[in-house]
Amino acid sequence: MRKLTFGMNLSLDGYIAAPGDDLSWSVPSDELFQWWSDRVGETGLALYGRKLWETMSSHWPTADQQPGATPAQIEFARRWRNMPKVVFSSTTSAVDWNARLVTGDAVTEITRIKTEDGGPMDVGGATLAAAAMRAGLIDEYAIVAHPILVGGGTPFFTALDNWVNLNLVEIRTFPDDVLLTRYETRR
Repeated sequence: MRKLTFGMNLSLDGYIAAPGDDLSWSVPSDELFQWWSDRVGETGLALYGRKLWETMSSHWPTADQQPGATPAQIEFARRWRNMPKVVFSSTTSAVDWNARLVTGDAVTEITRIKTEDGGPMDVGGATLAAAAMRAGLIDEYAIVAHPILVGGGTPFFTALDNWVNLNLVEIRTFPDDVLLTRYETRR
């Protein structure tokens, strides 16, 4: 069975985006950016909700061709393009950049994909991750907490019907007082 991880940058008060989808508070240090890039390089399949897909696909396919692109940005763009992706959306009509589109029930499709052979999977996007979380499909949470309170916006966690018990598997600090904590779901 494939492992499914939900990992995002989030504010200390638990939001992945501030009001108005503002992400300006979560600009990563070079070290953190490299960690995210290495994660993309190890991901066998990325699962995206529509909004995150639109954000990522509007920048990363050609980011390595932009004037002033750093070696790390060039590497991330290459890794992102090469990584297989599934986009879940009922309003998007087509996807590209090594992605396929799923318009049906996300939980059913994620459940099916988890049983296939392949490397680890990441789920991104608050709505899609919330559906996977409520269905008990997430095996690991990678929480990259930035020392800021944004007071509202898009939450990392969703309301749950049942508790989810977790085991801490890693703690790591990054520049700017950013803290990574990784937890595995206790089954």
